[in-house]
Amino acid sequence: MSPALGRVVATERRPNTPHEFHFWTALDSPVGIGTIVRVEGTQPIENQLPQIYGIVVEGFSYTDLQSPLHDVLGHDGSPDGASLAPTERAEIRLYTAAVLRQLPEEPLQPVPMGRVYLATDEDVAVALRMDGYLKEGARTGIPIGVYRAGGTDAPIFLDADFLLGPEAAHLNITGVSGLATKTSAVEWLLQSIFTHFPPQKGSVAAVCFNVKGPDLCFLDQPGSIDERDRALYDKLGVPAKPFERTQYFAPYHAKGHALNTLRSNDALAYNVSPLTWGLHEVLQYAEVLLNKDDIDAKADALIDFIARNVVGQEFADQILSRAHRVQSFADLEAWFRDLLRGMEAKNAESWRTHHVATIRKVRNRLSNISTRCAGLVTDDGAVSDLPFGTFEDRTVYVIDVAGLEEDAQDLVFARVITKLREALEKRELGVNHVVVFVDELNKYAPNDGQDTYVRKMLLDIAERGRYLGLVLFGAQQFRSQVHRRVVGNAGSALYGRMDADELATPGYAVLSPATRTKLATLEKGQLMVRHPHFTQPVFVRFPRPAIMRGRDGAERFPQAATPTLDQAILRSLRALDSSITLQWVQDAIGIHEEQAIIRARNATIRARPTDVKSYFVSQLPALVAPSAPRPRPAGIAIRSTPFDDPYGNG
Repeated sequence: MSPALGRVVATERRPNTPHEFHFWTALDSPVGIGTIVRVEGTQPIENQLPQIYGIVVEGFSYTDLQSPLHDVLGHDGSPDGASLAPTERAEIRLYTAAVLRQLPEEPLQPVPMGRVYLATDEDVAVALRMDGYLKEGARTGIPIGVYRAGGTDAPIFLDADFLLGPEAAHLNITGVSGLATKTSAVEWLLQSIFTHFPPQKGSVAAVCFNVKGPDLCFLDQPGSIDERDRALYDKLGVPAKPFERTQYFAPYHAKGHALNTLRSNDALAYNVSPLTWGLHEVLQYAEVLLNKDDIDAKADALIDFIARNVVGQEFADQILSRAHRVQSFADLEAWFRDLLRGMEAKNAESWRTHHVATIRKVRNRLSNISTRCAGLVTDDGAVSDLPFGTFEDRTVYVIDVAGLEEDAQDLVFARVITKLREALEKRELGVNHVVVFVDELNKYAPNDGQDTYVRKMLLDIAERGRYLGLVLFGAQQFRSQVHRRVVGNAGSALYGRMDADELATPGYAVLSPATRTKLATLEKGQLMVRHPHFTQPVFVRFPRPAIMRGRDGAERFPQAATPTLDQAILRSLRALDSSITLQWVQDAIGIHEEQAIIRARNATIRARPTDVKSYFVSQLPALVAPSAPRPRPAGIAIRSTPFDDPYGNG
């Protein structure tokens, strides 16, 4: 057994309790804030010597001085006058530790007097109750990092049942931008989950929303790590490599030529797919895009009628000039025109209890959606979506919405999250568990302001998702500004370097002043972890992800220049058939209209046919061949008038 580093001490002013104790150490002891220690009791309880595990949350240094003035006088007023002092002042180090665990756990008594030892690897596992889920045959541990103190280098594991459900679920990450390594922590944790997720719990995938810059655009590209990071990877049993299976989705730019993503370099186009939706996919989420102050109950009723009775089926009415089958926004606009024309012809103020003013307002708002979300929402109803129903195990699906307007981003969040939930409820997604990563939670689920559709979706995940296998990994700079029910339902929490103003909010009052100070000065690669099995937060260090950083990727794979129409078609089709040339594209599209060419391109990408060239050409509308000019009939000679005809010259 290693020598003791301190002894428990209790005074009248600072007594020990079942949840907190004090101990002193020598001046050179390797104890600091966050250090885990073990106390060996001397009086047996029910024939067992008690063992108490604690984590240091505060530290003090004492001498026998009652006032600083005594020290000044003892040195004759000079800091360099140490030789003038008659004796050397006695100094002690006193630490306060919060109890992590007591053995035996009953009866729960105040911490007894005893020797204090530095925790070993085995002690750390027992103190944090990790021994319960690291047993052979029932192992559900997911490594999050290592605990380091005084030569101890112990792996720290989270319980998969409490991280991904069903016991508890969800993870929240807080820290200042750029210094807290929030994105790096998520990338590392996803790699750890993919490696160590227990086979008996089924399959798992991740859906990540890239909401700013190139942060998540290069998850399949290797990044540089040093030997210390590699040693951590080896110790935690995670391969130091990027994600093997990734799929990217991004909408088009407004013109529809190229995808609206920073991952536009030709070398990375092999796993980037378009994300486009039509009328049917968007109409049920119209609430996301419509202004609540402008759309009242009457308008909601009309929208609901259109969604139920008009879209996707044959609809006829006496007031209409013909039957309509509405499949796209263009079809919907034609239906509205026909309806209003019929109402004007009959001088009708309402139709099926819907007033003409309501009909005009709804027409204006719905028709405007494809314009406001151009590139994501198509007029022709073409759909290119995530592979709902065929999700693959250990695959990351990244949806790049960084270039979209706020309304379009909200639409993507609402629809994707809803579709994931519906598929998991029916067990038709393709995997058993899905991790949804959303950054900037203080923007999408704020603690105050209007109750938006997106916030409702995030609350639904936080409160019901763990029963379905739908898990939210959320990140933000200011935890205090995120809806309380979102962060409150997160079973685990990570804290990187924190802003002092954020630490001054009431939510951090449960932490000791020394812990808050350490949080404000954490370096990159360090996190404070809270987990249901840990009775107190623990500081850990995690390795840098073996993934190319966003800034490095943007420099190595610069964004492609804005292409012309023929170049855009070539770039899209060459991902399916490398033999296609620019000359072939130019010959194929000929004098076709731009929108027809884009529709043919989109249809080819969705179908992924064996013969790309033939399929693309078949999707182009047939051109009317110019008719051959008719030959002129032979001229008939005009008989000349006789010279003596009196009327011939007349």
